[in-house]
Amino acid sequence: MKPVPHATSLRRAPVQRRSAERLTRILDACADLLDEVGYDDLSTRAVALRAGVPIGSVYRFFGNKRQMADALAQRNLERFTEQVTERLKSARDGGWRSAMDAVLDEYLAMKRTAPGFSLVDFGNQIPVGARSAEPNTRVADRLTDLLSGYLDREPDDDLRRTFLIAVETADTLVHLAFRVAPEGDEKIIEEARELLRAYLARVLD
Repeated sequence: MKPVPHATSLRRAPVQRRSAERLTRILDACADLLDEVGYDDLSTRAVALRAGVPIGSVYRFFGNKRQMADALAQRNLERFTEQVTERLKSARDGGWRSAMDAVLDEYLAMKRTAPGFSLVDFGNQIPVGARSAEPNTRVADRLTDLLSGYLDREPDDDLRRTFLIAVETADTLVHLAFRVAPEGDEKIIEEARELLRAYLARVLD
């Protein structure tokens, strides 16, 4: 079992393996229930029941359901980063286009398969409808640090701004694709891919 990343919303970080496993069960239950009942009807008591842990175990880590959702979003970002990193190992000779495809493909895969992701994403959607810029900035910073070495570029402010614009664009268009079709409208996704390529070519070529 992979350790759960220490999210800033945690009241207390797990120290022992048993505690980390309990936190994983809580976040897994939170993700499943988000898909089943939505954020408004999510409760810490329901999460505890689904996870098979005492309610006190939930409150040991989280003060409320918002903090749980924030921690789930942070875990999503960590898993996304790990998956992109693995993809890049086999796409080393493909340049930035292969890197961009890896990033977009892994994001789409999480949208389609990761429990709870359609609501919490990397933090954009909780509370439902809120679109704070902070999560996209965090994603852009993570991609800058991850891809700068792959692209042989300095992770400077210009590159961070480039990735922030790309992330904001992809976020908006991918959400549109999934509003149009449950699995993501392929034509909108391809338009998004072409738009990102055209923008990034001007900056990275």
